Amino acid sequence: MSKALTEKLRIIPLGGLGEIGKNMTALEYGDDMIVIDCGLAFPDEDMLGIDMVIPDISYLEANKQKLRAFVITHGHEDHIGSLPYVLDKVKAPVFGTRFTLALIEHKLEEHNIIDAVLHCIVPGDAVELGCFKVEFIKVNHSVPGAVALAITTPVGVVIHTGDFKVDYTSLDDEPIDINRFASYGSEGVLALMMDSTNAELEGVTPSERELGKTFEKVFTEAEGRVIVASFASNVYRIQQVIDTAVRHGRVICFQGRSMVNIARIAYEHGYLNLPDNSVVDIDQLKNYENNRICVLTTGSQGESMSGLFRMANANHRLIVGKGDTVIISASAIPGNERSVGRVINQLFRRGANVIYDRLADVHVSGHARREELKLMFRLLKPKYFIPVHGETRHLYRHARLAEEMGISPGNVFVMDNGNILEIDHKEAKLNGSVSSGSILVDGLGVGDIGSTVLRERRLLSQEGMFSIIIPVQKSTGDLIGLPEIITRGFIYLKDADELIAEAKQYAFDQSVQLLEKHKGPDWTAFNAAMKSAMKAFLLNKTKRTPIIVPIVVDIEL
Repeated sequence: MSKALTEKLRIIPLGGLGEIGKNMTALEYGDDMIVIDCGLAFPDEDMLGIDMVIPDISYLEANKQKLRAFVITHGHEDHIGSLPYVLDKVKAPVFGTRFTLALIEHKLEEHNIIDAVLHCIVPGDAVELGCFKVEFIKVNHSVPGAVALAITTPVGVVIHTGDFKVDYTSLDDEPIDINRFASYGSEGVLALMMDSTNAELEGVTPSERELGKTFEKVFTEAEGRVIVASFASNVYRIQQVIDTAVRHGRVICFQGRSMVNIARIAYEHGYLNLPDNSVVDIDQLKNYENNRICVLTTGSQGESMSGLFRMANANHRLIVGKGDTVIISASAIPGNERSVGRVINQLFRRGANVIYDRLADVHVSGHARREELKLMFRLLKPKYFIPVHGETRHLYRHARLAEEMGISPGNVFVMDNGNILEIDHKEAKLNGSVSSGSILVDGLGVGDIGSTVLRERRLLSQEGMFSIIIPVQKSTGDLIGLPEIITRGFIYLKDADELIAEAKQYAFDQSVQLLEKHKGPDWTAFNAAMKSAMKAFLLNKTKRTPIIVPIVVDIEL
């Protein structure tokens, strides 16, 4: 039997399962591997100080000699955001459509990565990557250049839909290539990996064109400035706002770093139509009446550094006030609901008229609902099905839908990140796992923040810090006075004179005992014992457990 017939296709998700974002999946056969997407996730509220979360790529690093390419379905952050960090560790060419690569190029330039090899494709192209042949199929999504992937492997065809919806009246006049999916379905599809984000929702996702009616109504009724917050990458949405604003005689002002950058990239590549003299800088707004101004900004997710957040909190040159109409043209990503709610509340306090998804049709999703998912099952008729891109409940709902559409329950695989699904000509089965998980990015630090640091940050935010400065004679190691106490975020010193005095005396007594016990002295053991003793003392007195930091100061007398 030839080696080709004894090898197995291995599908290994490294991110994107049981979570929103961080999408990355490896396909491996023999000595060849390709990776689909390379995204990031945004930090949860309890990840204090963390900027972003990227996949653990230790498996890719260990097998980098096999890696033939990164194949990118579209340009959203949850599909391209990790590339600067990953390409710094693992070198491989990147394939994507023109707009997707334009966004990637900008991101790589920001990280000073100049040696990346980028290959531009158009829907309908097919490329040979080792033993894999990858065809790119046009789909509809909320960003230009989105594609699905038809991957021909030695054991059969694997379809990966990427993020998609079925939009027959898309704004780019290029609907999803249903015929190509049907063609693959008639020839036989081994496995289907399909977007699960909206697997809970019945019906179909509305067309992006539907929002035009809402925008027209809002702009007609607005008497002051109109401020629209949206995802910067939703170029179709931005174009609709621009078109509506221009019809109503308003100039456009872009605010927010990503909004400005992506609008510029989209315009330079022909994906955004900006009539002459329609765009002005913020300094020029003073030359226009409020009813002639439209601002497009970031901040639809309540991000604390975004344009809309700063406008709402008077930390921006453009401050939202009475008479302004604010449209939040997005739905909250799971986990961001509280942040979005706080911004909406603050906008109302400032007197703005706020329009959001619970009040009007100001957002449509870029992801397929159940009827569209059913259509893909009917077209592709896969033997095996792996739901991808979604939280656990989305994956399981999608799996049940697959069974309703006639796929055998034994052929449906709800996987976790790091699981290995092996497929050959006879069967498919889960077989082991690889290292996976999350790498936390904090400023310039990548992976140097772990659970211990996060736990300490949470404690600092919740309980504060309690520092004990212990004066010790350098030559003898003897205690030479009462310790000093410094607190931050724990208790207001002026209101706690009795507690602080008692804490100083307790720390002094403990220090005397511990210095006698840890002769030498052994400062590591001393500090650990002091932290333990003071923790018990403070818990008993205050029912709180701040971060305790003993600091020994050697003094030369």
